Amino acid sequence: MAAQTSYSGSVEISKFFLDTSTVIRTTEMHTGGEPLRIVESGYPLLKGKTILEKRKYARDYCDNFRTFLMHEPRGHYDQYGAILVESDHPEADMAVLFIHNEGYSTMCGHAVIALGRYAVDRRLVKPSPPETTVNIQCPCGLVKAFVTCTEDGRTGCVRFHSVPAFVFANDVEVNVEGYGNVRADISYGGAFYAIVNAECMGLDVKTSKIKDIINAADLVSAAVRKQVILYHPDNSDLAFLYGTILTDGKDHFSNDSTTNICIFAKSQVDRCPTGSGVTARIALQFQKGYIKLGQSRIFSAGATGTTFTGKAVAMSKCGNFDAVVVEVSGEANYTGSCDFMVEENDSLKNGFLLR
Repeated sequence: MAAQTSYSGSVEISKFFLDTSTVIRTTEMHTGGEPLRIVESGYPLLKGKTILEKRKYARDYCDNFRTFLMHEPRGHYDQYGAILVESDHPEADMAVLFIHNEGYSTMCGHAVIALGRYAVDRRLVKPSPPETTVNIQCPCGLVKAFVTCTEDGRTGCVRFHSVPAFVFANDVEVNVEGYGNVRADISYGGAFYAIVNAECMGLDVKTSKIKDIINAADLVSAAVRKQVILYHPDNSDLAFLYGTILTDGKDHFSNDSTTNICIFAKSQVDRCPTGSGVTARIALQFQKGYIKLGQSRIFSAGATGTTFTGKAVAMSKCGNFDAVVVEVSGEANYTGSCDFMVEENDSLKNGFLLR
């Protein structure tokens, strides 16, 4: 029998397995086309004093629940989810773990935007028109979301302020299989990304086939993981490459939008402009002197054309790295709710993936 999360009066059990008593309840949303499955109840109680310890516990002891929800037949190759957990941060209104096709990420901007609305709509935070603050503890740290709301209770656009974002390395030359030497910037926006101008790989983020984008980005990610040793001042659990962002190369400030597409985890394609990716790109553009504090840029998703707005709002530090706090704005929508169950004779209850 599966335990429930603390939001639903859970009890602790010694083993976590899927059986006919398993019922996982979710609310379904999307932000700019990128799905978010919010787990409300039915998940095992995740142990740990800190959120990173809970993340490790989920990975080590409850990973079949992740695949149950993210993989087919209940999910799909590019499914994304959020598990509500107990916070260990004194300022947090809620805490969350992020899940995807491969495992557990440290930050997710599109999820923060959706969870901001969710928290106000579900009254996890008392509405305070015209804008309600929701402090969300993520594995990377505390992220502040600001949710537009009206006097009659309707929620709308959400903006968030990131953890300190910084550039790890500029113009790193990596040897990429099939492409030779490729220059990449490595930037952190709650997760580490390799950022590459798609043109240098013979691609266009608006018109190239998705399979070609995936292949190129995966090869870059593999090269960076093999050739570059990442470091994060706060915790070694944050020091891994989450994915590669291919861009249109339009990094200088402009009122026109700049387009990118992010391939993360196990060749997973982000449908939206990628909130933590926008954060990482803003940090990079600021560090290179292409934008100033307070200058807003529009970021468009190569997969869908949906947009986020991003800007650097304050200078900061992360260890010895010069950093900025980035504000990202977007909109999320509800798509439904589900109760996921297991039948005794289901040989595929743990899920499977097809590409």
